[in-house]
Amino acid sequence: MGAILSSLRNTVIVGIIVMLAVSFGLDADGQSSNFIGRYLHVISGVMWIGLLWYFNFVQIPTMPSIPDELKPAVGKHIAPEALFWFRWGAMATLVTGLYVAMVSGYMKEAFMLEEGFRLIGVGMYMAIIMWFNVWFVIWPNQKKALGMVEADADTKAAAARTAMLFSRTNTLLSIPMLYCMVGMSS
Repeated sequence: MGAILSSLRNTVIVGIIVMLAVSFGLDADGQSSNFIGRYLHVISGVMWIGLLWYFNFVQIPTMPSIPDELKPAVGKHIAPEALFWFRWGAMATLVTGLYVAMVSGYMKEAFMLEEGFRLIGVGMYMAIIMWFNVWFVIWPNQKKALGMVEADADTKAAAARTAMLFSRTNTLLSIPMLYCMVGMSS
């Protein structure tokens, strides 16, 4: 068991194997295949929103108390890795969410905010705004702030503030967005 849990890669692989065994082993009526898209959407959403909340509830408030000589470890190692999973978690969440809406037959109704689909539609619009913020505002500004692209000190400071404000916007939107998603699934 130590060999499995000591490696993140092995842990994830075994988790997927167990999930597949449960899925196919207990699926007497063939319903699991319809469930996989929703499952992947939830897993992706946990990655995305979990990292969003990590940045806003842990990393951003903690940075001022970290000694200056230790800050490069966060900016050069932890933040870039977390941002990789953050932005691809956002992409996977959006793609799987649209897939679920399409195969469940409510994509048009949700986007048109039709009766019975307004809650999920509003949640989908919020999620799309959040996804846009990640890919077209937060990520480009974080690359400047972290020195991944060339930028002077003033540009880095302005980019860090912009990224933080849009990250906070996404945190604000995540609360009603999750309400809409959970409300529609009940």
